[in-house]
Amino acid sequence: MGTIFDLFGNPWIDAPRKRGRPVHEVTVRTRNRVSMLLALGWSTIRIATALGVTLPTLHKYYFYELRQQAVARDRLEMRRLEMAWELAEGGNVGALKEFGKLMERNDRMEAERFMASSPAADKGPAERVGKKVVDKQLAADADADLMAELELEASTANAVH
Repeated sequence: MGTIFDLFGNPWIDAPRKRGRPVHEVTVRTRNRVSMLLALGWSTIRIATALGVTLPTLHKYYFYELRQQAVARDRLEMRRLEMAWELAEGGNVGALKEFGKLMERNDRMEAERFMASSPAADKGPAERVGKKVVDKQLAADADADLMAELELEASTANAVH
């Protein structure tokens, strides 16, 4: 008789034989899950909760995957490209089209990355203005606003002297 699995693919245990929580068993599948979830941008707390382990357990058993968080997204994209290419080489026309889409998307991402990393035109630091200069500018603006309002009243013949 085979092992019975629950809804989420974990082995079903009828009755625990020992007290306490069972020791976490690391599998290739759970390692791949952690890597995939890191690539999708999940937090470590969210990943631990989804796997049904505590945060220290996640750090204890999956430290290598957690260290690779910075490049996890790129590795996931690399794997997608690799799978599409292998299927396309096998003659799958749909995979060839999908590989073309992935390649175009990659080119756009690289162009955006290049534009973001290129240094902006060197603008010198903005000239700092003192309090007195700011007050003079505000007074001149207020004076101009007052004169415009007075001229508007005079032109509409609302001014009574």
